[in-house]
Amino acid sequence: MRLHKYLAWLLTMALPLAAVGQAPPTGDFDVLIKGGMVYDGTGRAPRRVDVAIKGDRIVAIGNLKSARAGNVVDARGLAVAPGFINMLSWSTESLIVDGRSQSEIRQGVTTQIMGEGWSMGPLNDRLKKQVVAEQDDIKFDIEWTTLAEYLKYLEKRGVSQNVASFVGATTVRQYVLGEGDVQPTPAQLQEMRELVRQAMEEGALGVGSSLIYAPAFYARTEELIELCKVAARYKGKYISHLRSEGNEWVEAVEELIRISREAGLPAEIYHIKAAGRRNWDKVERVIALVNAARRRGLKITADMYMYPAGSTGLNASLPPWTMDGGYEALFKRLEDPATRQKIAAEVRTPSDKWENLYLAAGSPDRILLIGFKSEKLKPLTGKTLAEVAKMRGKDPIETIMDLILEDRSRVGTVYFLMAEENLKKELRQPWVSLGSDGASMAPEGVFLKSSTHPRAYGNFARLLGKYVREEKVITLAEAVRRLTGLPATNLGLDRRGFLRTGMFGDVVVFDPQTIADRATFENPHQYSVGVKHVFVNGVQVLRDGEHTNAKPGRALWGPGKIR
Repeated sequence: MRLHKYLAWLLTMALPLAAVGQAPPTGDFDVLIKGGMVYDGTGRAPRRVDVAIKGDRIVAIGNLKSARAGNVVDARGLAVAPGFINMLSWSTESLIVDGRSQSEIRQGVTTQIMGEGWSMGPLNDRLKKQVVAEQDDIKFDIEWTTLAEYLKYLEKRGVSQNVASFVGATTVRQYVLGEGDVQPTPAQLQEMRELVRQAMEEGALGVGSSLIYAPAFYARTEELIELCKVAARYKGKYISHLRSEGNEWVEAVEELIRISREAGLPAEIYHIKAAGRRNWDKVERVIALVNAARRRGLKITADMYMYPAGSTGLNASLPPWTMDGGYEALFKRLEDPATRQKIAAEVRTPSDKWENLYLAAGSPDRILLIGFKSEKLKPLTGKTLAEVAKMRGKDPIETIMDLILEDRSRVGTVYFLMAEENLKKELRQPWVSLGSDGASMAPEGVFLKSSTHPRAYGNFARLLGKYVREEKVITLAEAVRRLTGLPATNLGLDRRGFLRTGMFGDVVVFDPQTIADRATFENPHQYSVGVKHVFVNGVQVLRDGEHTNAKPGRALWGPGKIR
């Protein structure tokens, strides 16, 4: 962002709600949202005022009784807020086949942030072949190479939401080093730095990592610091699925803080949580660690989802060395009886050296199978590992290995890992925003071929219904800040996240008395309720709770983009 634009943006951000938009500009508006309680994204108490949009911008906020508009929205009795920002989206593939993003638009999400370790660029020919080979229900051609090209591809193809992304540290590592448990030479590390530099100059938000998964697991802290030093030069951020959310959770948070300090950039914890009963009592220590780092001037934040279960692959129950060399190497190991015995012994043995989600869940009936690649195995969707093991007359760990080998995939899985009380403790922290850690979907077509985690349909509505209205863990004004102003400020998004004149017209109108999630673990493909209207860049995408099929979403860029 050029200096004069940046100063103008700061001035706009500093204006209080009461000081803007009292007199409407000359001429009619395109959209006039009348009589709602306006939550501006700062956390301040709401005001009953009108909001006017012309083109793609908010142009007036205040008493606009005499104003006219082509589209007048009656918001009496409703809340009006900036569009919500999903800090952790896995809609990288789903938006290609359905740009409407139904499950998230119907919750008020107007911007999706991607890049948890893996990003859709940079890709070389080897990675492109790998992505195609690993596709399951969703099939697509790869018509891009860089991350920026992918985001522009979505924009050109048509999406209902704005999209932005971190560059994946895993992707950069795979691009240069492949899938093996190896360390980069100085020349290879320089190549990795150069890939990060290119991504940052093209608009990446920073560097994202996912350190419990191979091959990311093989990266040492020093490698991550070097990549983050490049991102720091472009005002980027580091964001991480920590190396441990369980037995070594405290140490993993300390690693993130070290990376922030030594690389000189803000850092965020993806989906902050204590995984596994034996680790639940560590939450206060982790919160204290973050608060202490913040007091020292480090910009450490986190995001979370509102469920006591996570979701990843069934292969996350196996030790990371099994993935050395990639999936084909894993499948060969699972075909060897002696290696299988070694794997099973390690899965059964508690360890601080890797994140054992099988043990963290506590029992196989707390492991839910939700996604298979093979049509033959799809009837097992929705069953627990315990049920499938019993059906097959096999040990649960043997069943894990059999299913991965038979499906030739990671096998989509839900793990019940967290304590409800800890969710509330984390939510109360003022530096925690929201991320679904899921893909936007619709209860139709290709999406019904597999199950999913209910967070894909309900994460944001669940915050506003269950945790705000029903349980009053935080106030509605504060919840809106967590969904809008906080993530927009953390990411440095240009004129997003607040309801002020001059900001882009990303606006959600919802009923705070009825907004709620409907998705469950048993039946996740159900839309949330309570969101009435959604505007993205001034265009109405949701009207009276129904999608308009409009696709005005744009690719958004980090503050370091070379204009």
